[in-house]
Amino acid sequence: MERYQEIERSIIKKFRKEIWCKFTTAVNDYALLQEGDNVAVCISGGKDSMLLAKLLQEIKRHGHFDFGLEFIVMDPGYRPQNRAQIEYNAKLLNIPIRIFESNIFSVVEQTTDSPCYLCARMRRGYLYSFAKELGCNKIALGHHFDDVIETTLMSMLYSGQLKGMMPKLKSKNFPGMELIRPMYLIKESDILAWKTYHHLEFLQCACRFTEDLEFHPAQTDSKRQEMKELIRQFRQTSPFIDSNIFRATHNVNLDTMVGWQRHQVKHSFLEEY
Repeated sequence: MERYQEIERSIIKKFRKEIWCKFTTAVNDYALLQEGDNVAVCISGGKDSMLLAKLLQEIKRHGHFDFGLEFIVMDPGYRPQNRAQIEYNAKLLNIPIRIFESNIFSVVEQTTDSPCYLCARMRRGYLYSFAKELGCNKIALGHHFDDVIETTLMSMLYSGQLKGMMPKLKSKNFPGMELIRPMYLIKESDILAWKTYHHLEFLQCACRFTEDLEFHPAQTDSKRQEMKELIRQFRQTSPFIDSNIFRATHNVNLDTMVGWQRHQVKHSFLEEY
């Protein structure tokens, strides 16, 4: 048995409860895949997107309907060793990637005003464009359970709003395109366990900007690491807090909300008081 086959088998067998079942539950509960879809799997080189690629390969192989997959890698200006690492892992895991290039890192390096936000927006635009060129109607991203609750907390604590991360979204700028997050229910700790079990080495963050933070620590305004630490503390306090944060976005009681927003229109409880 080839090594990539052992890795595939572990997803179905050893990590069935923690990874495979949560993946298929998300696909089914949120209706993420349909017959005839052509999905661009966006691979950054990290553990999340690489596992996402394997999961989608597996469900295509064992699923009950047919859909297409394209595995796309955008090179935004990686250092040669980082690009080589992505190519090595893709070959090891039997993922047939397509690489295209952009100059995003060069642009982002010239700004100190929310560089991570700018980078994410630019990446999304390039990925949608390339996916559309390939005839895809969906792009799949490797966001997981922890990303969802981190985003929820960050919005509350730093933006003063209750705002979640949806399992799928229709693109506003690319008609007919949709974003899906099939790893929505999978916890990061289980992804790390899968990675460690197979002694896999993925990119942590290949951004030249963050590589330089050791020398320019004041340049970043990212709060995500703070949220990770906060959630770690919550988990030490109770094993249910993280799930309750996640479930809260599924169980919003508007009867108790002073205000809310729908389709970019703000509403107040006084409208129906």
